[in-house]
Amino acid sequence: MINSLVFLYTIFFSNFGVAIVAFTALIRAAMIPLTVRQSHSLKRMSDLQPKLKEIQERHAKDRQKLSTETMRIYKENGVNPIGCLGPLVIQFPIWIGLFRAIDQTLPSTPEKLVGLSQHLYSWLPRVHEVIPINNSFLWVDLSLPDPTPVMPVLVGVSMWLTQKMTTMPSADPRQAQTNKMMLWMMPLMFGFFTTTFPSGLAVYWIVSNVIGIVIQGFVTGWTPLTDLLKFRGFGPKGPADEPQPATALVVSAEETSTDENDRNDSQESRRGNRNRPKGTRRRARGSRNRRR
Repeated sequence: MINSLVFLYTIFFSNFGVAIVAFTALIRAAMIPLTVRQSHSLKRMSDLQPKLKEIQERHAKDRQKLSTETMRIYKENGVNPIGCLGPLVIQFPIWIGLFRAIDQTLPSTPEKLVGLSQHLYSWLPRVHEVIPINNSFLWVDLSLPDPTPVMPVLVGVSMWLTQKMTTMPSADPRQAQTNKMMLWMMPLMFGFFTTTFPSGLAVYWIVSNVIGIVIQGFVTGWTPLTDLLKFRGFGPKGPADEPQPATALVVSAEETSTDENDRNDSQESRRGNRNRPKGTRRRARGSRNRRR
């Protein structure tokens, strides 16, 4: 991993932050088949919620039967609940390896710089020429935690959006409560980690989360995100919410005025007929009958 980061550093104009972004994109690209499989599995689990709820109501008092029937439904529909955790489990060793790689690639002492030279492959082009590596990216030192709250907030928000996109509705109240807890616990936990870990690792988390959100949106749809935007008032408005043009308002007002005038004329006509003498009304009716 150290040699990969240094090689990307030589390609991307000696910018270690961009090298981490490129490294993250390569990792996520390699994980696309697994991520797509996870997304489809989550979508199928969401579609099965009505059946699972029916089974829970039918076997509420028999836990063993409930477990058996639930696993049968999963098996018949090709759903593996544990398989949904695949990408998350795989990324844990990547996080640990990247943490160690950043610590060794951006040495803070001459002794660590000598140790970095011993880890580099001699056959890679220009790797020894770029040492020591510039650890500045934007406003942060990639080897140190961000002294501002910007990185922790970005990590927390991107992690929350990732959880929002990947968490499917559950018919089980306990599972729904667990999902709600994880929706907030994971972003808070990773946001706290960002205050103590190198900023380079925070860059990896942010980019990885954004790529994961995009993949999830294209595979299973953007419904969770669009629902969130509508709830916050930023989503597309429905026909009833759209403002009408001024011409439409004028026409509508004219139509309303015309209708009211017609109703008034009709009422006055009926009132006038009632006030006419009976003989006049009889002659008018007779005249109408003769015309028929």
